[in-house]
This record gives sequence, structure tokens and C-alpha cells, in this order.
Amino acid sequence: MTRCSRRKPLVFALTIGVAAALGLVAQPALADPAALAARAASPQRIVSLSPTATEDLFAVGAGKQVVAVEEFSTYPKEAPRTKLSGFKPNAEAIAAYKPDLVIISDNLDNITAQLTKLKIPVLKESVPTKLDGVYTQLAEIGKATGHAAEATALIAKLKAKVAKTIAATPKPAKRLSAYYELDQTLYSATSKTFIGQVLALLGITNIADKASGAGSFPQLSAEYIIAANPDLIILADTVCCAQNAKTVAARPGWSTIAAVKTGSVTVVDDAVASQWGPRIVQLLQAVSRAAIRLEKLGK
Repeated sequence: MTRCSRRKPLVFALTIGVAAALGLVAQPALADPAALAARAASPQRIVSLSPTATEDLFAVGAGKQVVAVEEFSTYPKEAPRTKLSGFKPNAEAIAAYKPDLVIISDNLDNITAQLTKLKIPVLKESVPTKLDGVYTQLAEIGKATGHAAEATALIAKLKAKVAKTIAATPKPAKRLSAYYELDQTLYSATSKTFIGQVLALLGITNIADKASGAGSFPQLSAEYIIAANPDLIILADTVCCAQNAKTVAARPGWSTIAAVKTGSVTVVDDAVASQWGPRIVQLLQAVSRAAIRLEKLGK
């Protein structure tokens, strides 16, 4: 399996998460953040099966309480990364870490019921569809781990950065358009996702929204993208698949796209682009910088 092919499960996992968040997938009862916060003692042996949850835990100050994280939790570096899988969770392997809280993003393989039988509390934080969902999850994780105050302070800082970035982004009479690439097979993200909302907040039109039968994460064609002629291209497959401005320009027919002509191809770290933790602000800022650059070019 190549590094690029390993990128595909993430796209589909995100799709499952969005469906769950919208109530389209039946889910069993899960631990309530308020109930977890009301316990006599905060959890001291936390297992994270979500890269975003891992980032959130360390961001709110609960890093020392984390004893294990799944294989794709690469940030922060000090996170205790293991071979645990968030895509194929194994209850026995998780229980071996003697957790007093497990955080998941999807109830894959009905892991919640399995862990509940073992009397292990589970907190589910699905993929949000808006930035408000990012803030809500940070607050919930803060409350569940005994770091409510730290989470509140972090949320305030993130909101301030978001507001500053939006204010600094130009709003031309003719809205800029953008193509957001999740992988080399041209999967993208519509405005139904938190990724799409980042573009919307900056006043940018998402070309994936008009794709025939577009769901949350449609697969576009090269012909469709070329015809849409986006002003901006955002690459979220730079680490997994080594994509950059040069590789995009070398694709048949892509050199005619406005974004390629003006050098408006923005590269974003895959994890920053696909996760919805505090670093979502970095994605917003990267797109904003691209829009500001276009304005300076006289777009």
C-alpha cells in the first residue's frame, strides 16, 4: 500500500463522521461530557482514538493524563503514539491500557458497546460541520478532563484569531473561487463540511458545491475542475502524496487554470487540513494569505 493510498480511508472516515454528526447514522448512548465532569476525580488514563481528540487533549492541558493514542495521532510529538487503530478499534487492545476514558470520533465496529461492557466510559466527538462545532468539542473535552477553564481560554484565543483573519481577507466584487483537494484522485469537500465553511467564511466560492450529486466529499473529475477554472487551489495531499504547485501544473490541461497561471496553489499540511482541532486556524490563515496575494497581483 502506498502512502497516497493510505490517504483514502481518512476521506471516507470523515464522510462517516459527518453523517453521524447530522444524525444520519444510528449511534448508541455515549458518555455525556457534563456527567464525566461531575465525577469525583478527572480521568487519569485517557486513550484517544482520534487524531483531533489527541490534539484537543494536549491543547486544553490534559496531555499528562493521556496514556495512549492511535496510530495516526502524530501531533503533538509528545503524544504517546501506539499501534491502536481508530479505523479498526480492538476493545481488548484498548482495555490493556486500563483507561478511565476513551475518546473516539466514530463508533466503528460498535466499539462503544464493547467498551461499555468493560465499564470503560466513551466520549464521542464527531466531525463537525461548522467552526462552532470545533469550539464545542474543545469545551466538552475540557470539562470531561478537568480543564474547563483552559479550554475556555483557548476557545477565546481561537475565535479572536479567526475574526482577525476574516477581517484581513479581501472581499472583491467578484468572489474568488477555489478547488480544495483531499487526494490525488480528486476528492474534494463541499460547503456542507467544516472545511467548506472555512472557504465560505472568507467569502470564497467552493467549486465542489456545483458538482453533480455532490455530497459532503465528492470525487470530481479533471475536466470538471479545469472547466470551473478556480482562482485558488488548496492542496491537502502534500505530505501523503507529495503534491505541490509543480505537480499540479504538470497535470494534463491544468496549466490553463487561473490558479496555476497566477501561482495561487496553496499547500497545507495534510493533518492540519483534515483535522478539526485548534490548528484549523492555520488552514484559515493559509487560504487568507492566498487571497491577499491575489489581490496584490491585481486580481
